[in-house]
Amino acid sequence: MSSEQLRFTAGEKARLALLVARMAKRGLADDRQSGGRVDQRDLQRKVERIEEQARKRAERAKNGK
Repeated sequence: MSSEQLRFTAGEKARLALLVARMAKRGLADDRQSGGRVDQRDLQRKVERIEEQARKRAERAKNGK
């Protein structure tokens, strides 16, 4: 990510908060004794998709479209 902060809409902030909460819940469910078998890649991809939408929107705004 660049040095500039992404600006998220209210809906994106809510979705990100929900995803972070789900990640935390999965992290707590992982006992770590059996090698950390809880996979969070699906949630991470959703977060990355939201961040990409914000980047594209910022780029469009910067270009004046």
